[in-house]
Amino acid sequence: MWARGLLGVPLAWKLLGLNVLVGLLTAAAVVVVHDAGAGSAGLATLLVAALAISIGLSFLLVSVALRPLATLEGTAARVWRGDFAARVPASPLADREMARVGTTLNLLLDAIESDRARMRRLATQIIAAQDEERARVARELHDSVAQTLAALVLQLGAARRATADPALERQLELVREIAGDALEEVRLLSHTVYPRVLDDLGLAAALDWLARRTQESDGLRVTVDAAGVPPQLPTVQGAALYRVAQEALRNVVRHAGARHVLLRVRSDGGRVTLDVRDDGAGFDVAAAEERRPGMGLFAMRERIALVDGTLEIESAPGLGTRVRAAVPLDAPRPA
Repeated sequence: MWARGLLGVPLAWKLLGLNVLVGLLTAAAVVVVHDAGAGSAGLATLLVAALAISIGLSFLLVSVALRPLATLEGTAARVWRGDFAARVPASPLADREMARVGTTLNLLLDAIESDRARMRRLATQIIAAQDEERARVARELHDSVAQTLAALVLQLGAARRATADPALERQLELVREIAGDALEEVRLLSHTVYPRVLDDLGLAAALDWLARRTQESDGLRVTVDAAGVPPQLPTVQGAALYRVAQEALRNVVRHAGARHVLLRVRSDGGRVTLDVRDDGAGFDVAAAEERRPGMGLFAMRERIALVDGTLEIESAPGLGTRVRAAVPLDAPRPA
């Protein structure tokens, strides 16, 4: 108990006490040596030895007292790398001032973590509301606008077959083709706004549809290996992985100049991992991250973080790009 109380004394008082103690011991030794009849050489040797002991003990005391600073630095480094659960552990070597610094840092980290949790809950609710609104718009496009256009195409076809005027028949056929193109665009838009196949058939089918659509519209060869999608994958996690795949393919089309992309899904240890690899031009990840929201990387990272997942991006100029997103199967659903 007394040792802990002594370690808790401020560093300045420790140094003062140490020097006073060494001074008193030196004075007592001088008196003893003088009474023993030693000469000036003996006294000088004694003073030099006392000074060396004082310097050595002061250095040792300062080194021990400042050792908790390394712990503070390590905690700050962990927070900088994204480990917001890091906290400064209690150190028996820390004096009161140093312990107070650690306690203050922990309080700040607790407040930051609490704010991040609130922001994450809010962002989750916003994204859930956004997905719900997108799903509503997609249903309206598919069930209302698309059905109306489909009926229009059928009626125009029937009118074309019923007319005997060749000129009118050609005009009706042209209008029918235009209406058919509009119908396909509305259907594509409804799937782009919100992929209903994700809710109806799951992530594997949604990725297959995304790959086919990308190949048809952009000529990019996309291979899907989704055999590892677990049947119990919740919709929230599936939607997060689908959005990552969608954004990654969009980036490849816009920036990479790739010829082939591989989408692979695997499940291992309670986590589902999506790998997106391309053979494109690659890019400087650090520079892109600084241009937030450069190429949607920040949006992808935040989307995965909302379901307690992780996102890793590996790329370099001329070496292609790999996007790896992993989400836990038991991640919380949006409130």
